[in-house]
Amino acid sequence: RCHKLPHEPKKIQALLLRLGARGLPKHASEIVVDLDAMGHRLHGGQEGRHFNAYYDDYVYLPLYAFVGDLPLWAQLRTADHGAAHGAVAALEKIVAAIRQRCKKARIIVRGDSGFCVEELMSWCEAHGVYYCVGLGKNSVLIEKTQNALADARARHCLTGAATRVFTEFEYETGRSWSRARRVIAKAEVSAQGDNPRFLVTNLPARGFKDDDDPTRFRAPRLYEELYCARGEMENVLKQQTLDLAADRMSTGYLASNQLRLWLATFAYLLMERVRTLGLRGTELANATA
Repeated sequence: RCHKLPHEPKKIQALLLRLGARGLPKHASEIVVDLDAMGHRLHGGQEGRHFNAYYDDYVYLPLYAFVGDLPLWAQLRTADHGAAHGAVAALEKIVAAIRQRCKKARIIVRGDSGFCVEELMSWCEAHGVYYCVGLGKNSVLIEKTQNALADARARHCLTGAATRVFTEFEYETGRSWSRARRVIAKAEVSAQGDNPRFLVTNLPARGFKDDDDPTRFRAPRLYEELYCARGEMENVLKQQTLDLAADRMSTGYLASNQLRLWLATFAYLLMERVRTLGLRGTELANATA
């Protein structure tokens, strides 16, 4: 009478990926996969609890993967690793599922600087996957951006408004990268001072032969239209945590909290399908969960 229902984690994970991928348009020419790590605070002695300086608290650090509003991956992890921990193993399964569903689609992986690691970038390059990820600034990158920053400062002095100037160059770290890569720099100057930002990508500046618009991967548009659009995923994650209690890690064990996270992710997938299919053409099609 009090028997606990068992579950098979590998099958649940595979089901989420299969159902999420099923919502993708079969004949899509391009699929953008957003990766993100979101801290879920812990309020007890849960298994694997670890203090994270960024959140200034004890957290789990789950790995999420979404395509638009469609969840494909929700993997609960402890916070004693970086954001990219386990991302390559997840991408191997995610990319395979997308290619099975969308056979002609170009796949672009998008993420913040936490995913800018050699393992992920070299895997993408070896498997025909494109990436566009943030890159943490350092003295070498800032030095390469000095001309663009000087231009932005001059424009800011003339207009008084925040000004952006974009530039790009080849860059390779001293040890951690295996090769030079395309880096795009945003040299922004405002009343608060200089704000240089960087991303690294293997997308071609000239675009692809089958593109209707070959300029969309040039520096300004790549940064402002493609990379910055990843902020929409944060709105999706807020719905999942605030509306569907995905961050309620109220059991003592990692495995049972993972099950809770999956249930909340399936709930979000159900809400997305209701909005997309059941409420198409109504004002509720764009409603939050």
